[in-house]
Amino acid sequence: MASGVTIPDPAPIRAFLEDRHVAFAAKIGAFASETLAPRSPADDDAAARREARALLEILGAGGWFEPIRSQDWRCCCLVREALASQSPLADAVFALQGLGTIPLLLAGDAEMRERWADPAIAGRALAAFAMTEPEAGSDVAAIATMARRDGAEYVLDGAKTLISNAGIADFYTVFAATDPAAGNKGISCFLVPGDAPGLRFVRAQVLSAPHPLGEIAFEGCRIPKALRLSDEGRGFALGLKTLDRLRATVGAAACGMAARALAESLSHARTRRQFGKPLAEFQLVQQKLARMATELSAARLLVYRAAWAADQGAERVTLEAAMAKSFATEAAQRIVDDAVQVLGGVGVLAGHPVERLYRAVRALRIYEGTTEIQQLVIATRLLESGA
Repeated sequence: MASGVTIPDPAPIRAFLEDRHVAFAAKIGAFASETLAPRSPADDDAAARREARALLEILGAGGWFEPIRSQDWRCCCLVREALASQSPLADAVFALQGLGTIPLLLAGDAEMRERWADPAIAGRALAAFAMTEPEAGSDVAAIATMARRDGAEYVLDGAKTLISNAGIADFYTVFAATDPAAGNKGISCFLVPGDAPGLRFVRAQVLSAPHPLGEIAFEGCRIPKALRLSDEGRGFALGLKTLDRLRATVGAAACGMAARALAESLSHARTRRQFGKPLAEFQLVQQKLARMATELSAARLLVYRAAWAADQGAERVTLEAAMAKSFATEAAQRIVDDAVQVLGGVGVLAGHPVERLYRAVRALRIYEGTTEIQQLVIATRLLESGA
């Protein structure tokens, strides 16, 4: 990567940061550059599964999961910016530790937090978030996985798809219907150990950017009642609260990828010569660079506004998070695409940082709520407020 580039750069978002965040940004940026950048990216599904485990230990040993425990959302965003700029897989590991662990921190008892959340934060237990099903993606209320009460246990039956860390997770935060007739008010949340009898890894689902993804099935899977999080029927609300808090961090990851793409573009434009002069002197290239930088700045401001609001103790940051996630991920897609165009043939060579970003950035517009769903959320909030 071009020398002198800092990701994340705290200066443009300084209004939303405290002094401690500025110091934290320097530390996580240095860690990402010095520790993650030299690592060889995983080139297939098997390698991604091994590397995810290795990254879990590295991030845990460095204490980089601690902002999840403290629910310091600006620090979480700074971590995701830094990780995503150097290793989208490392960013994914961080994201899943958050998704899988936050429900335990919000609704688990002390024993559950000690048994599962503490090892996750330390990098000794890999988490997964199992909500999506073949017929329940954006429509969470359509969850068909059943959790039937049987004495002091629950029996789970059903299937989940597109689950990150499927097959390698030490525990899954699972959403299942305990009262199907009640719609989203009949969904409950459970912690299911990865070795629970009746939990089966069905198959890997291979992404264009290597990432441990797959299908799991619950076939008479029995777990103790004590592993239910919150009351019956409160799982939907718990899931939404978790996503509400973490959604802005998806935008931060998008900003990290976009910042790396912009840095690579600037470096290439300054050094690559065509028709007797650097690419940077061509106005059409300058126009792309200007647009990339402007969109990145706007995206970061939206992301850190949402994170700041959450850190101030706002009960819900639904509107802010939806704006941040939708704008930042869409902008990052455009920025990375422009980077490929600036780099030309080099930008589509397998293994080039920009080519890897091109494959990795696309999923951010889909997971944790598609752009279209975020736009509906934004419109609904505006109409409800009378703005």
